Amino acid sequence: MRDLLKIFILEDERIQQSRIEKVIKALISRKSLSCKAPEIFGNAGQLLNAITERGSHQLFFLDIEIRGEEKKGLDIAKEIRSRDPNATIVFVTTHSEFMPITFRYKVSALDFIDKALDEEHFAERVESAIEYTLEKLGAAVSEDSFSFETAMARVQVPFHKILYFESSPTVHKVILHTKEERIEFYAGLSDLEKADPRLYQCHRSFVVNPENIVKIDKEEKMAIFENQESCLISRMKYRGLLERMKSMKQ
Repeated sequence: MRDLLKIFILEDERIQQSRIEKVIKALISRKSLSCKAPEIFGNAGQLLNAITERGSHQLFFLDIEIRGEEKKGLDIAKEIRSRDPNATIVFVTTHSEFMPITFRYKVSALDFIDKALDEEHFAERVESAIEYTLEKLGAAVSEDSFSFETAMARVQVPFHKILYFESSPTVHKVILHTKEERIEFYAGLSDLEKADPRLYQCHRSFVVNPENIVKIDKEEKMAIFENQESCLISRMKYRGLLERMKSMKQ
């Protein structure tokens, strides 16, 4: 069963809060969309504190001017993107003059909805953003992925992008290294290996994706990946990793 789409709204004007909430709830009801009820925030800090997950199942509608700060929404979008590369971001604002500069913030916004639009066209743009995100979510779920969820963490990434996991300096946390980013979350290395049989714990501090190892340094007992990152292999796990890689090639 796939995730329900989570919708977050950052808007400090009550009239506009009510407007977009009404539009979204009507859409969810009328089209039976796989969405949770929208969460609305008038304060940027409260919104950021509410982001406890990451993934393509999250959609953000952000006002650009918050409490008199003209570009606050752009700054918040940048922070959201740094935490959640796969989320969908949409700006909803009266400041259409800011549209040309949004690319400088490198937040990959899906749309820029003008509050001055009439109700029909406003609703159409909101609906389009929701349907696009639901389609993206469906594509992400169908892609072969690694999923891990506990009371403290929830991670879903394409398996082919995983290089390795390592113990974090922070107690009870691990760091996931992918081809594109690093993700730190609460987990134990042994739990990760159990979560997906394609993973292999090659050292007390490392769990690797053997599919992405390009070379084994036999002298140094190191697994090397295509971006030249590497991790240690214990003597006890060395032969097992070689056998795993050999069986993959057969």
